Amino acid sequence: MNFVECHEEPIHIPGHIQSFGYLIGIDAESHSITFFSRNISDIFTIRSSDELFDKKLTDFPESFQTIIDSDIYTSLNKFTRRENETYFDKIFIGGKEYHFSVFKSGQYIFLEFEEVLINPDKRISNKYDNFYAIDNEQDLWNHLLETLSKVVNYDRMMVYKFMMDGSGKVIAEKKNEDMESFLGLHYPESDIPKQARELYLKKRKRIFSNIDADRIPILSKAKVEIDLTFAASRAMSPVHGQYLRNLGVSSSFSVSIIIDNHLWGLVTCQNIKPKHIDLEDRVQAGIFTALAANAFSSFKSKSELNYRVELNGKLSQLKTNFLKHNYLFDSLVENKTEIKNLPEANGLAIISDENIVTEGITPASPVINTIAQWALENTEGPVYVNRSFLKHHGEELDLPDNAAGIIIYFIEREKKEMLIWFRKEFDEHINWAGNPEKKVEVFSQNGEDRQMISPRTSFRIFTENIKGHSKRWNSRNIQAVQAVRDLILETSHKNYITIKRLNDELKKVNEELDSFSYTISHDLGTPLTVMKLNAQMLLGNLAEDSEKSKKKINAIIEEIDNMAEMMQDVLQLSRAKHSELQLENLRTATTIQKISENAKITYGNPKSEIIIKECPDVLADKTMLHQVFLNIINNAVKYSSHREQPKVEIEGTEEGQIIIYRISDNGIGIPEEDKPKMFKIFNRMDNAKKFKGNGVGLSIVHRVMKRIGGSVDYESNKEGTSFILTFKKPYI
Repeated sequence: MNFVECHEEPIHIPGHIQSFGYLIGIDAESHSITFFSRNISDIFTIRSSDELFDKKLTDFPESFQTIIDSDIYTSLNKFTRRENETYFDKIFIGGKEYHFSVFKSGQYIFLEFEEVLINPDKRISNKYDNFYAIDNEQDLWNHLLETLSKVVNYDRMMVYKFMMDGSGKVIAEKKNEDMESFLGLHYPESDIPKQARELYLKKRKRIFSNIDADRIPILSKAKVEIDLTFAASRAMSPVHGQYLRNLGVSSSFSVSIIIDNHLWGLVTCQNIKPKHIDLEDRVQAGIFTALAANAFSSFKSKSELNYRVELNGKLSQLKTNFLKHNYLFDSLVENKTEIKNLPEANGLAIISDENIVTEGITPASPVINTIAQWALENTEGPVYVNRSFLKHHGEELDLPDNAAGIIIYFIEREKKEMLIWFRKEFDEHINWAGNPEKKVEVFSQNGEDRQMISPRTSFRIFTENIKGHSKRWNSRNIQAVQAVRDLILETSHKNYITIKRLNDELKKVNEELDSFSYTISHDLGTPLTVMKLNAQMLLGNLAEDSEKSKKKINAIIEEIDNMAEMMQDVLQLSRAKHSELQLENLRTATTIQKISENAKITYGNPKSEIIIKECPDVLADKTMLHQVFLNIINNAVKYSSHREQPKVEIEGTEEGQIIIYRISDNGIGIPEEDKPKMFKIFNRMDNAKKFKGNGVGLSIVHRVMKRIGGSVDYESNKEGTSFILTFKKPYI
């Protein structure tokens, strides 16, 4: 007696077909009859089965005339040019209509027949594109089951998704109310072993109409084992039959869900009583399933594209930040939070020889050192990924639960330079449909008793707790790590000489720009002053009745003032970008109070109200801090001055390691379309052009906040604007 594992069972050569089908096999070259199912005599008039072997169908016109006259048979060579492609037709045999299918597999051409059935309950929609209007995975599979129920309508219909380890999970279900739900349950790999999955990839629709019906043997003169992979009526394996009996069902129908040429899952239908579905309905179920699979693939691709765009945006910003430093280690440390978050890790360790810098939730430095040394000795390649690191190496390396999953990118092994991303242990449990433990029983197959793994007799929920794992690192997480690797390779210290040369050149250009800005402000200041004095003298000498001339000279004086202000602003902008920084703990209350009082006098109206609340200290440069509040408060007062009750509120709050100031006004607001250019130099909104200004102030604020390690943003609508300034918290 042989012992056969589930994955070794030869289910493609069962030697039998199901009773609903009729099969004739002919030689692909000679078209002589080589094998047939014993039941063909039920529909064809045959005197003796033995006389059919090695003869052609055309030798028996009295028996096979309807086949001989069919379009498929008369063009048989055309329809069997390619392997394993099935073509369908309908023919009448003995007054009944039958589906006639033909396909070539190996050295044989298969002619398969089954009676045409009418489905009076069939109700389908012609809106095939409904699948493409759904952009939610769960809704899509639920919609597929709802659609298929109008075509085949089994007692229980499920979408079964294959997991990475070969096991499966029911992710969608439609069933009769009195049936137990399997939604969310997992099934072990042995339920649909490897060779069964291979068959589902090749033959995408499988029906077993009645597990208790007689199996019809295949008769062959040569006693060869016929590969029935592509035969619609192929008999089921005895183990599968027992599995369905244990489930309490008598028939099943499955359609493969193929995505990117891989078996992603199955639509699995089960019925308590025997049930056969007409071939046309099975084909239609296959079409609907393919549409759903394509729609799923489409919106997943769209989601993946959006992710790539978002990732590229983040990498572009990281690249800009990296180029600010001459050394890779400095770049990594400066951007450690962003690097940690890219693959959705809980923690990150940056290792360069004996230097370790961490971010987020990580093991202690000695443990990180141990992991790094283990990785150098036991792994190959630039990237190592493991979600079960704690389970496999926890005891050996004395790991804490925050090192359950790791990704390691080796920047340079010889220098012990690497990045390690960490994920903490995930309290995971799996609900199995029955205890997945295996039992061995004896089954009869083709007249031979074999010991095989017996299917479960109970499908009651069995919960397995999983320890030592983190959440699974998905493909996007791996993409993010690979993107960081590419970025490091592109901007690493191997390009140090080039980067340093560019930085030196840039420094010279900036110095020249500073000098140019100062020269403009200084050298043009004198002629502007002279022009203004002369204009004022002309104004004083004009007669009282020269009103028109006075207006023109006043306009000249105003433009001279605007030009002088613009030159001063440009100089301030240059200083904001390039002047030396001296960060210190600064009190803001007095500065804000003085700027507010001057702003009311200069830009406000008699009703302008400025409410100053809490003003916590910040870490900043004194001169630059004054520039920030000066520009923001002046703008708030100026742009709200035309309101009936102008109001400005200033308040600072402490949030963790940062200080956030909000300067809010009830002014003209900022149109949404102007947001992308708000901090660009000389930009002015259309609704602000009736107010005096040159569009430089916010550029100064943006540069200053960036230089001192803070940020500036705003919220705005028709009721007013709030500028949000984020500073670092002062040192204790």
